[in-house]
Amino acid sequence: MAEPEAAPVSAEAVLRELGLFELRCRGDDVPDRLLELCLTHGLGPVALANELLAFVTSKDLGTQLDADVLDAFEHEALAKRRGRSLQRRDNRHGGVLYDVHSLQQLLDEEEEDELLDAYSTPSKGSQKRGNSTPETPRPKRTLSSRSPYALLSPNSFSPSVTPSQKYAARGGRGEVVASFGSTQGPSWSGRGGDGCPLKLFGPPEENLTKTYKFMFQKALDVREVMFWRLEELGAALKSHHGLEDFTSVALPVQEPVTVLGQIGCDGNGKLNAKSVVLLGDRDYSWGAQVALDLSRLADYSLFPGQVVALEGINSTGMRLVVTKLYEGVPLPFHAPPPEPAPEQRMVLVACGPYTTSDSVAYEPLADLVEVIARDRPDVCVLFGPFLDTKHEQVENCQLPGAFADVFKLCLKTIIEGTRSAGSRLVFVPSARDVHHDPVYPQPPFLFPELHKDDKARVHFVPDPCTLDVDSVVFGLTSTDLLFHMGTEEMSSSSGISDRFTRVLKHVLTQRSYYPLYPPSEELNVDYKSFYAYAALPVTPDVLVTPSELRYFVKDVLGCVCINPGRLTKGQVGGTYGRLYLQRDDAGAGGSERRSPCVAAQVVKI
Repeated sequence: MAEPEAAPVSAEAVLRELGLFELRCRGDDVPDRLLELCLTHGLGPVALANELLAFVTSKDLGTQLDADVLDAFEHEALAKRRGRSLQRRDNRHGGVLYDVHSLQQLLDEEEEDELLDAYSTPSKGSQKRGNSTPETPRPKRTLSSRSPYALLSPNSFSPSVTPSQKYAARGGRGEVVASFGSTQGPSWSGRGGDGCPLKLFGPPEENLTKTYKFMFQKALDVREVMFWRLEELGAALKSHHGLEDFTSVALPVQEPVTVLGQIGCDGNGKLNAKSVVLLGDRDYSWGAQVALDLSRLADYSLFPGQVVALEGINSTGMRLVVTKLYEGVPLPFHAPPPEPAPEQRMVLVACGPYTTSDSVAYEPLADLVEVIARDRPDVCVLFGPFLDTKHEQVENCQLPGAFADVFKLCLKTIIEGTRSAGSRLVFVPSARDVHHDPVYPQPPFLFPELHKDDKARVHFVPDPCTLDVDSVVFGLTSTDLLFHMGTEEMSSSSGISDRFTRVLKHVLTQRSYYPLYPPSEELNVDYKSFYAYAALPVTPDVLVTPSELRYFVKDVLGCVCINPGRLTKGQVGGTYGRLYLQRDDAGAGGSERRSPCVAAQVVKI
């Protein structure tokens, strides 16, 4: 039987995929050029969009695509990709497999042939070999630079500590690229953490404080967690919107009914209006699912894993024609006990990697430590990765020691370098930290070598976590939920045109640090721990969500959300964030709530 032909690539399909990442075309000839790149390099719309997003993010080129950007993309990214594919094809069809011993034997035979050629008459067109004289002797036979044994020698594990040339030549140091609130007045200096209380929010049993066993979950356990979340959020929807009892999603009815369930996709691709289904709850629908018809719904924003209540008609029991969507409800904000308003606090937030991709000199980290020593913020929240799994020298095992040893050296540099400033340090792990447990939720770092004089100001917290900074609640997560959810979310004619705002609104209304299900392939979720430690206890006053996507500071449903960016992007410098906190007097009852974050900025390192 003949294989079905693949769907032809069109410029509209490419533009649709680019739109998912907020990439826009500048110029009428750009769509045709994108289609040409797809056909020339054998890429589909999804693959091209992913490659382009990675390229413009690493080069910090913004979201506008023009002819110059596409030329640079083809020469720098696609040319390397084509070279790697050709090399793999040559290796695949070579017909001979070599190990380290056979490779060394081939190199020895080659050197013997060269020695015999020295005594023979050179043929026409052959290259001359250099003669060995007392003034210019030929080197003694040593280990060839191409030898596979040389790759395993101890010298090869010495890292390149040459400073990054591109990072050293960067411009715009200290430039403010995003701001929020009254940014004219603050001088952006703190008190060095003097008298600033800091603790995990909530009782100890609700916070992840130690490592745990993972990789033991069963599919039944995952299903139970999904049903528990469905029941809890369903009760909140029912109470807030005044809904009556829900109806089964599989019950054929000729009149409008209200159903409860979780958004899902009936295929392996991305969610769209034709593939969206509703997975019913256990109490009313016994876990059944129904296809959704969204043609009568003007405004919606959906993603896989979202818990919703829908109103519509399900005349056949097979397809629900949706006429109304009941959105989720955020949790209330934390109400601190009545007390005099605390002093103004400065908080600095930064996210790794802390060294450029072409060096392990950690120059950006040294510059950040200088900023902390100069500005003396009260609290510094530092997100991983501190030793990135995606770094070239980590992937090639070219570090001078064990991963954990390099990480401890990095921590020691930060702690000792900020000791004079007195700032409180908060370390948040990342799934990209090569030495740490690759699981979500992620336990805090272990650092038994911490000096006793530093234990009061250095805090190791899990990912995600909710932090209380002088009665101001911070939500912290190093997981790139903006990228993960942004690529899966679908919307139509929504009043909120900004994708970041829609995603952050989903996080707050779904009351979870990671409401996407199934999760991204990059994330290993342990759902029993997820149910216990990844839920939002309250709506945070400040939500910090570092991402590969563009930095921003936004007010979403009264919560100040900041993406400080990453401290490095490839071989160039990145950004970090800083915030000023000033909580109102909690004893002033009856007044409208004001955000304790009075100012925020994203600054280039």
